[in-house]
Amino acid sequence: MNQIYSTIPSAQLIAELCVQNGIEHVVISPGSRNAPLTITLANHPNIKAYSIVDERCAAFFALGMTQRFNAPVAVVCTSGSALLNYYPAVSEAYYSNLPLVVISADRPPHLIDIGDGQTIRQPNVFANHILYSANLKGDYHNSDDQSILDFNAEETHKALQIAIWNQGPVHINAPFDEPLYHKTDRLSIEIPALQTLKPEQVEIEASKFIKHWNSAKRKLVLVGVNLDEQIDEEVLQLLSSDPSVIVMTEITSNISDKNFFTNIDSILAPMEQEANSDGLFEALQPDMLVTFGGLIVSKKIKKFLRNFKPQQHFHIDPREANDTFFCLTQHFETTVNDFFHYVNTSLQQVSSTYFEKWNAIRLKTLDFRASYRGEIDFTDFAFYYSLFENLPQDEIVHFANSSSIRYANLFDSRREIKAFANRGTSGIDGSTSTAIGYAVASQEPTTLVTGDLSFFYDSNALWNNYIPKTFKIILLNNAGGGIFRILPGNKNEDYFANYFETTHDLNAEHLCKMYGIQYSEARNLAEVDRELPLFFERNDSPQLIEIFTPRLENDKVLLAYFDYLRRRIDFQSVLNNKPAESPQN
Repeated sequence: MNQIYSTIPSAQLIAELCVQNGIEHVVISPGSRNAPLTITLANHPNIKAYSIVDERCAAFFALGMTQRFNAPVAVVCTSGSALLNYYPAVSEAYYSNLPLVVISADRPPHLIDIGDGQTIRQPNVFANHILYSANLKGDYHNSDDQSILDFNAEETHKALQIAIWNQGPVHINAPFDEPLYHKTDRLSIEIPALQTLKPEQVEIEASKFIKHWNSAKRKLVLVGVNLDEQIDEEVLQLLSSDPSVIVMTEITSNISDKNFFTNIDSILAPMEQEANSDGLFEALQPDMLVTFGGLIVSKKIKKFLRNFKPQQHFHIDPREANDTFFCLTQHFETTVNDFFHYVNTSLQQVSSTYFEKWNAIRLKTLDFRASYRGEIDFTDFAFYYSLFENLPQDEIVHFANSSSIRYANLFDSRREIKAFANRGTSGIDGSTSTAIGYAVASQEPTTLVTGDLSFFYDSNALWNNYIPKTFKIILLNNAGGGIFRILPGNKNEDYFANYFETTHDLNAEHLCKMYGIQYSEARNLAEVDRELPLFFERNDSPQLIEIFTPRLENDKVLLAYFDYLRRRIDFQSVLNNKPAESPQN
């Protein structure tokens, strides 16, 4: 079967350069102005094309695929406001360092701002949240101007190379004139020789790091979002066996060790009131902070490290370093494995009780977290105990924003799961679409844990033909935005329910019926314990289980948890008696 191309040379060019740069997956939203791209890309033997109508969902779907592949995935749309619907995913990609490639069809320049339909000012529309904008020149059917094709080739190739090497979103805007649907079975262009970008070789100057590591008795290693980097066991052992080091992780850090601190807020939140009066945080303040991975969810650790700054902060990342705690000392532009292999032979352990002090509090926290379960009625918090007991080994789990990921971080993430969340901008838009995109890319069992507002906000995510049979959704329906009851503010004001909490009486049963998703529900703990194991066993179709929890009780139970820990842990006594285990070699 012959290849089918658009007769417009730039449409051919974009497709061929995508293939040359390793793009194998393209998500297309139907339209007319992008017909030349659709004709060429959807029929290309080296490209897997997906059709998703809603552009916002399409972009987040592609974003989920980039999470899985760690490689560029393209989204293609028609002209006008269609392009603007990509912006939430573009900003998420920008702050999450994901190589999303946006390709937009456009009207020719002479048709912009004259009252023509579906026209907006598309060039540079993502200027504040994009690594590169390639604004192509109009290349029309009868044009014989080779300079236009050469310019478009250079700009397209440059954008794709930047997406690959700098790991972030790029935008290629291509104006097309009518006719848009003419086809040919012959490639009418020749791709010019184009320069491949190469990352610069970065010299590691780690003398300052080594000096402070070998002298600091209180070192904190904080790990953010880690999508795919496999940290060598040798590095994990180095960090976990040093008595002067504590390692704090979140569920999206995707690394584990028995000595790592995985539930940061459970440890820090109960300490806050105590710390105000007796210098507790000063006793636990690190001399040296080492960070790697992406963004951090915990507000508590940000507050702690901003108020009790370490003397030195070193960040390890091949691309960028955020000065999150306002004390950044040095950025090492390399991978974690390469960095620690480079410095390992120069690092020494120092005598310290730093791990011992923190670990004493951690162990008490774990004990009382277990006992708190018997003190509470069925709520969101109670559900998460059951969730982490029933999650299958090696399950891929996506957590929606914003309560879902925060609850998850209160629990122990040492189980062998891979966890993801859209923490670049932390918005509720696109969580379901991202999870489905990841599931399609991986074809591995994947579960989304989401709240009701996030789910209903992105319900068009279910409007596609690609959802795998092993994809599952756990929907916690507490009839509103539960996060707003946890945050400070007067919950009894008349406008609170409508303008903050957004109360509703919706459920997902009819949506599931419309989209062919198996539906079940649970309204109490007994039903959860009965239904959840069955939910994870079934893999013959996509499914959703809706967990109904009490709107007015969830925040009380969560906030009482921190007070429960505070009243039961004598922090000063724990620190002074040093009852915890030391790191094991």
